[in-house]
Amino acid sequence: MDIASLNSESLSEDEGSESGIKRDCATPESGGQKGGTLGKELVPPFVGMEFGSYDDVYNFYNCYAKELGFGIRVKSSWFRENSKEKYAAVLCCSREGFKKKRETYNLRPETRTGCPAMLRVKLMDSEKWKVMEVSLEHNHLITRASVQFYKSHKSTGDGTKRKSRLDSEAEIQANKLLQTFALDVWNHENLSFDERDALRFLDQDVQLKIREGDAKSILNFFCRMQLKSPNFFYLMDLNNGGNLRNVFWADSRSRSAYHYFSDVVVVDTTYLANRYEIPLVAFVGVNHHGQFILVGCGLLAGETVESYYWLLKAWVTCMLGRAPSVIVTDHCRAIQRAIDVIFPTTHHHISLWHIMQKFPEKLKELCEYESIRSALDRAVYDSFRVNDFETAWGDIIHRYGIGNHEWIQMLHEDRQRWAPAYSKDVFLAGMSMTQRNESMHAFFDGLVNRQTSLKEFLDKYELAIQKKLQKEARSDFESLHFNPVLKTKCCFESQLSKVYTSEIFKKFQVEVEEMFSCFNTTQVHVDGPVTVYIVKERVDGEGGRREIRDYEVLYSAAEVEVRCICNLFNFKGYLCRHALTVLNYNGVVEIPSQYILPRWRKDLKLMRVSDYGSNNVDANSSLQWCEHLYKRAMQVLDEGLRSQEHCKVALESLEELLDKIRQL
Repeated sequence: MDIASLNSESLSEDEGSESGIKRDCATPESGGQKGGTLGKELVPPFVGMEFGSYDDVYNFYNCYAKELGFGIRVKSSWFRENSKEKYAAVLCCSREGFKKKRETYNLRPETRTGCPAMLRVKLMDSEKWKVMEVSLEHNHLITRASVQFYKSHKSTGDGTKRKSRLDSEAEIQANKLLQTFALDVWNHENLSFDERDALRFLDQDVQLKIREGDAKSILNFFCRMQLKSPNFFYLMDLNNGGNLRNVFWADSRSRSAYHYFSDVVVVDTTYLANRYEIPLVAFVGVNHHGQFILVGCGLLAGETVESYYWLLKAWVTCMLGRAPSVIVTDHCRAIQRAIDVIFPTTHHHISLWHIMQKFPEKLKELCEYESIRSALDRAVYDSFRVNDFETAWGDIIHRYGIGNHEWIQMLHEDRQRWAPAYSKDVFLAGMSMTQRNESMHAFFDGLVNRQTSLKEFLDKYELAIQKKLQKEARSDFESLHFNPVLKTKCCFESQLSKVYTSEIFKKFQVEVEEMFSCFNTTQVHVDGPVTVYIVKERVDGEGGRREIRDYEVLYSAAEVEVRCICNLFNFKGYLCRHALTVLNYNGVVEIPSQYILPRWRKDLKLMRVSDYGSNNVDANSSLQWCEHLYKRAMQVLDEGLRSQEHCKVALESLEELLDKIRQL
């Protein structure tokens, strides 16, 4: 579907109304009709408008263009022969006309669409510049999300020797990240493409696989979301023909949630990799209740390094450049290469659940498939040390003769990114399966299946998000107002019942209960301040048999530090039964504060203010101020949801605050 031909009227009306920022723009004059300032009311140019100078004409049209979301340039200028004085000009949309085709290896995308939007002005005898002809229609998408990419809004325009007053330093700073994104997408010299990737990048005609009418559904969806939330963010990648290639968006709650929970993010490519009707990619985090939260969405033309590079760059730009500590993905070389470039300091973890799900597909042709799968399962889950894992893996390769199997080789090459034995120091917040019988559920489970159309998905998107938010709000309320039922007399259980959210406490409570399956805590070694213990536990083995397994636990009495070889704390974020047993054995009555993560606390939203304190906000960055104000407002919302009385107080306070601001 060619979106270049779609009328942008509905989009421009929405975005033009977002003119809350006061602009320093030239005010047109028209025979007694006063033209309004663009900062207060969007005034389109019309025949008969008059200006004091040519610079005022250029600044006015440039300001109008920025408010709607397009760039301008000078198409033609006329000068008097003797005085060289300019007496007429045509200003047009920067996408007017078409560039001459030249044989070149400079692979820049075609930006012209033959757009008819223009403004023709002439110098009159009264020394006023008068608008003689106007065309307001565009034949391409216009959106303020991409306005900072146009030259007329970044540097001195062709029609004036001085910089437009619209291009203030504050605007440049506010959009600096987006400008960097635009440049990096096309000047990605950091990517080490091989020849095959380079050839694929040359194919500028690749486009999103969508049905007829889906492009318009996307635009309508974006318009609807921006009307409801000015903080809604989206970017669209078009090919040479003006067709959609890649799309990204994040709503206001996703952007707000990311500032609370940016430690671990899953990039769910299930729908794209499994060839669903919707080529959907979801950025998913986990909140303080252990519930999945959406922190971004994308639609991709394909599983290529370039598509993933564009998507990840768009996402991190939306999140003001803040990279996650850990990013979890499927086992995919293309996304792995893109992550290595964009997030060089972020730990890339490959989802063990996705790997285990691929066992039947990748290994079912092997004659001893069932035995091989059971052996690999034991090597993965029962190996707590790297040496144990390597020994078990080597035995499997030797016993079954599968050393030349391509997928097995690739798994071993990437073992540091997925094997639990190699992930001891990686905090995963429960976002990757590290124990048997665990499962992963997609954020849009129940909403998206293989036949779900894009239009159907977009129509139900808001309802799905609302249900998730209601579930989170309900969990907040229950955690803050209901006391959980204690099942033991253990002091650890009582302590954290007052701290953790209800859902996380239930999971921790299981560990407390299972302390009773641990026995015979034995001190086996002392290394300076660290004492090594062996804790025996009765566990379920193969065939339902009960087995006794040894767990090594390190404990430092001086620092009150404890670490178990099962490493549940890093995988899940709370202490395991073995560590609790050692603490109890040493007479510790309260869990040390370093093992009570703030991200699981029931009062997280009450104690954690936004990352930007008022003193840390860049005074020249309107984008940072917007984020700062928004997150403060979200705190008020979260507080207001606690009870009916809280809601009443919040509404009254907001009304008073709004009146104060309006009086300024």
